[in-house]
Amino acid sequence: MIEKVTGFIVSTVSYGDTSLILNILTKEHGLIGVMGKGVKSMKSRLRTSTQKYTYGFFYIYYKEGKLSLLKDADIINPLQSFHEDLLLNGYLSYITELATQVYKESESPLIFELLIQTLLKMNEHFDPEVLTNIFEVKCLPLLGVGLSLDECVECGSKNEIVTIDGDRGGLICKNCYQNERLVSVKSIQLLRMFFYVDIKNISKLDIKEQYKKEIDTFLNTYYDRYTGMYLKSKEFLKKIKDM
Repeated sequence: MIEKVTGFIVSTVSYGDTSLILNILTKEHGLIGVMGKGVKSMKSRLRTSTQKYTYGFFYIYYKEGKLSLLKDADIINPLQSFHEDLLLNGYLSYITELATQVYKESESPLIFELLIQTLLKMNEHFDPEVLTNIFEVKCLPLLGVGLSLDECVECGSKNEIVTIDGDRGGLICKNCYQNERLVSVKSIQLLRMFFYVDIKNISKLDIKEQYKKEIDTFLNTYYDRYTGMYLKSKEFLKKIKDM
């Protein structure tokens, strides 16, 4: 029986001369492998809809725990902006790799919707750096290293918070402060907002560069310290941003 699934192709692997194994993050079954027979052929009508980073409907013979078989595919959104901008493509690569790794760690069905909503907003030209940070914040609980943004990580005090530190793992109050880099109150407020905001409802992202830099620096340090993840796409993105 053919099943229609909604998915995003996170990677592909060549199989023979004309076929592909598609690794698809799906709404219905999480991350699955799908055999696309003959889809690399120039004559295949599925050639375009089976490329990496395709968001679409996939009609498959689903086999749980095994390689499913692709019968047809329809593109939902071509995500055209990513094809026109090298920096945006760098964010696409990083977000996709992060989503894939988070799913492998957590098998959470939430990650599919988080990924798609983030990419759709990027495609609409909302700030990709801010969207990436929002995505990163929302992934942390799925990795078991969620942030505490209500109290000092050292003593539990909710009063006189002076900064947030990636190495120490969260908010620092005046009494526990040990010369960590000071972060503005606004950046801490924005981090809270990032955690709670519904990405699909975002209609405006206008954040000053100072706050963006503070938040990105904190999250980079926090991810390096507490997740144990090394993603090649993140290094690639950094090189593009520094160009």
